Amino acid sequence: MISALLALALTQATYYTPAEAQALFAQANDAYYRQDYAAAKAGYLKLLDRGMGGPDVLFNLGTACLGAGQLGEAVVHLERARRLSHDDDIEANLAFARKQMVDQVVGAGTDEPFLERLVRATSERDLAVAFLLLWWGGFTLLFAMRWVARGRLWAAIAIASLLGVGLITGAGVAAHAWVARTVVEGVVLPATAQVREFPGENAKVAFEIHSGLKVRLMEESGKFARIRLPNGLEGWTEREGVTPL
Repeated sequence: MISALLALALTQATYYTPAEAQALFAQANDAYYRQDYAAAKAGYLKLLDRGMGGPDVLFNLGTACLGAGQLGEAVVHLERARRLSHDDDIEANLAFARKQMVDQVVGAGTDEPFLERLVRATSERDLAVAFLLLWWGGFTLLFAMRWVARGRLWAAIAIASLLGVGLITGAGVAAHAWVARTVVEGVVLPATAQVREFPGENAKVAFEIHSGLKVRLMEESGKFARIRLPNGLEGWTEREGVTPL
């Protein structure tokens, strides 16, 4: 009983009502407009810690970090916001952040696979809704054909079209799921991180990367992770210096 009451008390202590969350969000926004980026960041993080990390909160948090000059954290939150919402403001702030980066990777994105480019250009939610609607419409027409005497040919064409496009949107949903499962990206947080040829402190340093750079996490070995830069260059760096998205 005591443990149950304690758990309930802890739950209530960490829960925000919608009104409380909205008030905290407004306070953080006010702090941002006063250029008190530390207070704004603290407010947005409180919402994030309570599971209220929607695209607006993540966008504002990333923007506050950008204002504070915390480039790595800014890119992390803005990239997470972009995964939830395709918004021009998010893209604009990410573009601004990239201009501030030390690493301007030559050849970035030139060899990105088609599926990954497709996923970046589409919304999983929109594809899923379209898939459900198209298949619902196709099978509804198929069921209704029992009572249709005329126009069966046109109905068959319409059914084939709906189900065919439905298959394409379904493949798009599957592509999103596959990329989410197999492609793990992260953002460099430290001002400078060393990338070595092999996973070990005594391994030769091949090159350095800097705050804000987005990389792909390929595998782990102890406290090291093998990363791949957008231009295909690879190496090993300490895991704690790269925050997964």
